[in-house]
Amino acid sequence: MPRLGRRTRALVVLAASALCAGLAGCGLQSSNAYIAPAEPGAVEKYDSLEGVEITVGSKDFTEQLVLGNMYATLLQTAGATVTNRSNIAGSVGVRNALLNRTVDVSPEYTGTGWISYLGNTTPIEGEEEQWQAVHDADLANGLTWLPPTAVNNTYGFAMGPKATARLGITKLSQIKDLPVKDRTFCVEDEFFSRDDGFQPMLETYGLKYGTSVPAGNVKKMDTGVIYDATARGTCNFGEVFTTDGRILALDLTVLEDNKHFFPLYNLAPVVQTELLEAHPEVGEVLDQLRPLLTNEVMLELNAQVDVEGGEPALVARDWLREVGLVS
Repeated sequence: MPRLGRRTRALVVLAASALCAGLAGCGLQSSNAYIAPAEPGAVEKYDSLEGVEITVGSKDFTEQLVLGNMYATLLQTAGATVTNRSNIAGSVGVRNALLNRTVDVSPEYTGTGWISYLGNTTPIEGEEEQWQAVHDADLANGLTWLPPTAVNNTYGFAMGPKATARLGITKLSQIKDLPVKDRTFCVEDEFFSRDDGFQPMLETYGLKYGTSVPAGNVKKMDTGVIYDATARGTCNFGEVFTTDGRILALDLTVLEDNKHFFPLYNLAPVVQTELLEAHPEVGEVLDQLRPLLTNEVMLELNAQVDVEGGEPALVARDWLREVGLVS
């Protein structure tokens, strides 16, 4: 089963009820979603984009909603006629919309493209190398991946405040140095049983399920429960997504994946090649966003939606104003 299916389902469970209430319906029904207005800032208005129709699409979890709304606001501010279809149900829905050309621009992740969409089983090490591979392969589908950001929304393991203070470790490789009783984990059932999930991760870091990590040390639970359980100390190490806003809200500390077990999921805009060739200014607009996006930025913006109850369109527009891309 592709890795992305799990990621999307997990995040949808988190935000679905709040997002459906706050937006014009769910999934494909949000095809005319609100675009927060803005005036030009560092992103200027292009006369050449006047009358150019661009449809922006995104998946239906918080980070994607924020990013989709960023793209929509930026392109509208630059002069294009934008339809905002952020909140398409599921990764397959967005991918199909790109392939059948009903969506022109979408935020995507390099690992997702390489593994889930293009059918490869082995991730490529190195952010630039992984991006280049998916970029080159997807050109055959009429899609161009613009250069990636530093945002890497991948898997990780985090500790709650008390465990962070008590254990004093910062890297996954240090877990093996802890007493067996402290090697406790909260994981999803699917992640536990995946070929590229929990048990191979343990082996990469010199541990083995059933011996150096006894079965009784591992609790299987839903994603939505893991964050709170980790914060409360139910387990010392909880499976997380590295840009989830609850990491900040619950004061969790993500351990460094210093042996690079988890695939890279760097964020990059995907654009219809035909649109980009006709209007390279679309790439120029989106590229101004690239150096400003980091994991820390997305953690904060995701928290503004998931924890503080902010509307993704406004959270996106207000941040674009804060960094000066729009006014």
